[in-house]
Amino acid sequence: MVDIAERPTRLAAPTAVPDAVAAAGPGAGGLAGRLLGVGGKALHRSVAILALAAIWEGAPRLGLVDRVFLPPLSEVLVAWWELLRSGQLAEHVGASLTRSLAGLGLAVLTAIPLGLLIGWYRPLAELLSPLLEVFRNTAALALLPVFVLILGLGETSKIALVLYACSCPILLNTIAGVKGVDPLLIRSARSMGLNHLRLFQKVILPAAVPTIFTGVRLAGAYSILVLVAAEMVGAKAGLGYLINYAQYNFAIADMYSGIITISAIGLVVNQLLVALERRFSTWRVDVSAG
Repeated sequence: MVDIAERPTRLAAPTAVPDAVAAAGPGAGGLAGRLLGVGGKALHRSVAILALAAIWEGAPRLGLVDRVFLPPLSEVLVAWWELLRSGQLAEHVGASLTRSLAGLGLAVLTAIPLGLLIGWYRPLAELLSPLLEVFRNTAALALLPVFVLILGLGETSKIALVLYACSCPILLNTIAGVKGVDPLLIRSARSMGLNHLRLFQKVILPAAVPTIFTGVRLAGAYSILVLVAAEMVGAKAGLGYLINYAQYNFAIADMYSGIITISAIGLVVNQLLVALERRFSTWRVDVSAG
């Protein structure tokens, strides 16, 4: 038979853990929960990449693929570190980023204003639509020989090619963003007496920002991909040149090092553009939250 007087003592024992948490501070539990949440989210997003890395490391070592043509990931990372330590990787990355950012920046400065005008003024849209369709269906790399013949093998042709490749997605998404603005918002703004400049500033641009940034993010990816292909023809530096040179000299690990670097740069550029989009879209409400 159990003594009833002992029950409060036994039941009170588990309260020692909450007391310890309370003694650690009122925000300790919340901080630990936030850290666990951030760690769990980061792990969840990294599962696919970790799985790819494990397959890449294990498949050559198990003989599933020829390690001469696909070295283990650890060997590629060692080669990447050697390129970084020798300064070669920094030189090639600097050359590629200079060309890519120059072309992307020029595309943003020219395509967004032009897209706003085309999207807003219907006569201009009707005039330029056939020309836009021609450029839209002409691949940038198909024009590489044209750029080389006209502008030469120097930096100008490569930057011009990136400018052309980046202008199409930015221009088309800007036009779509302007045309997609709710007509009720425009009529309401006009009824309040806003002129054209204020209407663009307060209504058109904020509503079109998400679509415009979608085009900028696509252009950011194109700026790297097109440039790498252009650097394989007549370049003395750049990631495309590094990959092509490593392939011809059968330095397979160096070739994969260049490919990994391109992927990393593309990921970083995309995340920066996403953060910039959030900065300019703070007024939006996330309907998926909650």
